[in-house]
Parts: sequence; structure tokens; C-alpha cells
Amino acid sequence: MRFGMLIDGDFVTETAAPRLESINPANLVATGSVPVATAAEVDRAVHAAARAQAEWARRSVWERAAALRALAAAIRARGAEILQLEAADTGNTIGKLGADVQIAAGYLEYFAGLASELKGETIPATAQGLHFTLREPFGVVARIVPFNHPFMFATAHLAAPLMAGNAVVLKTPESSPLSGSVLGELCAAHLPRGLVNVLHGPGLPTGDALVRHSLVRRIGFTGSRATGLAIQRAAAEVGVKHVTLELGGKNPFIVFPDADLDAVIEHAISGMNFSWAGQSCGSTSRLLLHESIHDRVVEAVAARLRALRLGDPLDPTVQMGPVNSASHHARVMACITAANAEGARLVTGGGRPAGAPFERGHWVEPTLFADVTPQMSIATEEVFGPVMCALRWRTEEEAVALANASDYGLTASVWTRDLGTAMRALRGIEAGTVWINTAGQHFVGTPFGGWKDSGLGGEECLDELLSYSQVKAVHVLA
Repeated sequence: MRFGMLIDGDFVTETAAPRLESINPANLVATGSVPVATAAEVDRAVHAAARAQAEWARRSVWERAAALRALAAAIRARGAEILQLEAADTGNTIGKLGADVQIAAGYLEYFAGLASELKGETIPATAQGLHFTLREPFGVVARIVPFNHPFMFATAHLAAPLMAGNAVVLKTPESSPLSGSVLGELCAAHLPRGLVNVLHGPGLPTGDALVRHSLVRRIGFTGSRATGLAIQRAAAEVGVKHVTLELGGKNPFIVFPDADLDAVIEHAISGMNFSWAGQSCGSTSRLLLHESIHDRVVEAVAARLRALRLGDPLDPTVQMGPVNSASHHARVMACITAANAEGARLVTGGGRPAGAPFERGHWVEPTLFADVTPQMSIATEEVFGPVMCALRWRTEEEAVALANASDYGLTASVWTRDLGTAMRALRGIEAGTVWINTAGQHFVGTPFGGWKDSGLGGEECLDELLSYSQVKAVHVLA
């Protein structure tokens, strides 16, 4: 199928660049193709957004909220179609993927419900004057979306900037762009012309041209640390821009000896997000196990990994599909090779699954390494694939030090029945999100974002909405 991209309310199907073909990672069959936005299309989209934004900002917050709710309803109406396309285009399992459409629509409704929170404050600076603040939009916002949840992130990341009165130019992921075209159709039908523009293409030239455009003053990116650094550099070379980043993680799963080990084993699997082949920034990929329970947990987790059902992502009974692309498959396998070379013990997995269904496609077995030391690359580098590693510790202080022995600081999970132990651990851990006796869950209204190299800013909450507005101070003196 030939898909287009949305620019100024119209669908563009051809540009000066060759079309980008999207491949089903499970079987290497082409699923569709999209046009690639050159710098010329980026410029058109940004100027269209700037024109549409002026009128959109004049609308009341209630009118904006109504438009977002209408878009959410339209997304739910096409949910089944989106799921089929997304599963084929990403390799994510359709049994779990169904939640992505509902989450996407839910975030539009959530931010619509925060309309009245776009407010300033009054300050008693003088006895005679009136001193207050207003919140106003940036104008044109660039949002750049990753490949692991392309439809959910594309839709959810429209909500806060639009609600705050901005227009959006959205770039889809290079390897899984197709559902972005469907989102473009829905935006064209339910939002003002030019308010949302959906572009396809790689980081160079498409993403770079978008980040550097002079009319783009606010950028939101979700993806890898390396790309986040590149966006910061590119933005800083052309202007002072407000950039937020939700980046990677090498997230610890800390188990104390008094923990409920049955629950630990269950959540060690769910916290790794194997439904997405471990391709999740919040995946708890480092099992930090007290030496007294280390062997038991490693053995039980390995058994659960061997029992996971791999197969066609369109089969609702399948528990894990392939990784997203050929280049990403090569990167994951390179991480596994390095772990073996550095002396980590391969407990299970480490290669391509056996059997005819897995001879084609970007398949990696669910993998677990043990006897890992903190200096090994498998303990420090984000794999972003179905690969876990286990490390031993003896003391509480050692456990927290191991948790923090990473440049990342996105999530952490702590397992203990003792409240005092949990409180000390969560205070010491350097991460934006800490779960106690659970892992992987997001809760609407609470910020999700990273410390250190895991990012800047919090999303999924009021802070995200406010971050898409600028504060203006007003002084009225009689």
C-alpha cells in the first residue's frame, strides 16, 4: 500500500526523495511505503502550522477540548484497523497492542479535561497595581516519535501541545511510519487545516530540518540518548529552543531477600515488556538480586523466558514478536556477542529461535545473562531488546550503589515487604520513577520522565501541559 503524509491539510504522496518502504519485521514482507519529507516539505509544513496556530490560539480552551475529544472518538472508531496495521508494521503483539489505541485516545481526553488548568496567578507586588501572569503557547511545536509505540506516542504527544494552543509538526519513526498516515487522515478530518502536519522520513534530513527550523521554538522527543543529544546540539546551533527529552534507561529491578518471590518472578517478566520484544525505555533489564535468592530467581526467570510463546504478532495468543528492524536486530545481537566475550554467563536464549517460522525476520530469543559484573557492557548499556542481566549484591548500600551505577536514571523497581527498607531504597535511587513491589505500570496524572541521561521533563501529567506554554508577566499600574 502507498501511504501519504499530511501537509497543510493535503496528502502528499511524492517528493524529490525516494519513497521509504516499511517491512514487516516478522517475515520481511513489505507492508507499505511512504514519501520522505525533504527540507522543502518540512518548511511547508512548519509555515502551514504557523498559519493555523494563530487562529487555534484564539479559540477558547473549551473549543480546543471539544476538538480533542472528537479526535479521540474517531480514533476509537478506527481502532481495529489501526491495530492490524501497527502489528504488521512494528512486530508488536496484537494481544497487548490493543491497549495502545485506548491509551492514545485517553490522553487526548485527559488533556482536554485539564483545560481550566492553563491559568496564571496574581502577585501582590504593589498595593496600587495589578500584577498577574498569563500562559501563552510557543507557536509551532515539533514532536518526534519512536518506533516502539508509534501510534500511541504520536497521538498522545499531540494532546498537550494542542491543548495549550500550539500547532504541531510530527515526524513518524523511519522504520514504522504507517500508522502515522492514518493519524494524519483523522487529524485532517477533525482538526483545522494545517494545525497538525505529519511527516515521514529519517533523522537526516527530515528530523534535522525540523529541529533547526527557525519557527520551531518547542521540541519534544522520545527515543535514544544518542538522538536526544543530536537534537540538543542541532537546536542549540540555530536558536534558543525549549527541548524536552524522554530517552533510554538501564533500569534496575532490586530484590531484597524478604520479597514475595512468586510476584518477583511474574513482574520480572512483565517489567521487561516482552510483548514489545523488550523495546521499551522503562524495561527493568537489570535484575539486582540479593545473593541469598539469586540462584532461585535466575532459574525461575529463565524457565519463564523459555516458556514465552513467540510467533506471528497478528496472533492474539503470541507473547513476543520480533525486534523492529534489521539495523536494530544487528545492534541487539552485537550486545549479546559483547556480553559473551566479556565473560557473562548465558543462562538462556542468545540467538534466533529454532523453527521454520523464525527463519525469516528479525527474531531474537528472550535472553538472560548471569554472573554479570558492574563493569560489563551488558550491565551499563541499554540494549532495547529482549535481553536481561542478573547481578548479585550483599548489602543494602551495595544494592543502591549498583542501581545508580549507570548514566541513565529513568525507572527502578524495588521488592521488599519491609516499609523502612523500601523508603531508604527509593530515597537513594537516582531515577524519575520508582515502583515498590510492582514494575512497568504508568499512572495517568503522575509524571513520567528521566533523570541523568534518561531525559528532561515529565510527561503524562499537568506538568507536560504547562511545559507547552510560556509565562508572560503583566503589570497594570493606575
